[in-house]
Amino acid sequence: MTITRFAPSPTGYIHVGNLRTALMNYLIARKNGGEFILRIDDTDTERSTQAYEDGLKADLTWLGLVWDDTFNQSKRFGMYDAAADKLRDMGLLYACYETADELDRKRKIALSRGRPPVYDRAALNLTDEDKAKYEAEGRKPHWRFKLSGERVEWNDLVRGPQSIDTASVSDPVLIREDGSYLYTLPSVVDDIDAKITHVVRGED
Repeated sequence: MTITRFAPSPTGYIHVGNLRTALMNYLIARKNGGEFILRIDDTDTERSTQAYEDGLKADLTWLGLVWDDTFNQSKRFGMYDAAADKLRDMGLLYACYETADELDRKRKIALSRGRPPVYDRAALNLTDEDKAKYEAEGRKPHWRFKLSGERVEWNDLVRGPQSIDTASVSDPVLIREDGSYLYTLPSVVDDIDAKITHVVRGED
C-alpha cells in the first residue's frame, strides 16, 4: 500500500512551498488508495509551539487535505535514543570533539589545497585517553554517521536513476553537542516505523 507523509515543523505559519509538498503527498496517496500521514517535526522544542501546530492543522483541514494518521516527533525521543544506541553498537555512529572554529579551519585548509571540504574522520583515531582529555576540558561530542565510502544508487520516480559516491561527502552529524537530534535520524526512524513508501518533498 502507498503511504506518504507531510512533515511540517510547527515553528511558523504554513506557506505556499509547504502546501505544494502537502498537496503532492495527499494526491499520490489518494490516487493509489493509500494513506496520507501528518508528522509534526517538533524536535526543536524551543521554537515549536502548540499554536503553530494548531494553525498548520487548521489550514490543512480548510484546504481539504485530511490526514489518516498523525504523530509528533517530540513524543518519540525514546525511539531515536534506541536507534542511536544501535548505531553506536554497530560502529556506525562515532563521537567527534572538534569545535565549530576547528572544523571551519579544516574546511578552509582543504579548499586552499584544491580539495573538497570533506571531514577527515580524525575522530575515529581518538583514544579513550584523548576523549577523556577533551571531556575534562568541558568539550561535549557531536556524533557523526559513518558512511560506507561506496557508491549508492537508487531510482527516483521523478528524475530516474540517481547515485552518489559517499566518499565524496562528509559523514553527516546526526546528534549535536547538546544531545539534540538533527532532522536526519528522527526522519529515517519515523519513515521506517510508519512504513512510508514514497518520500515526496521540496528540493532543498
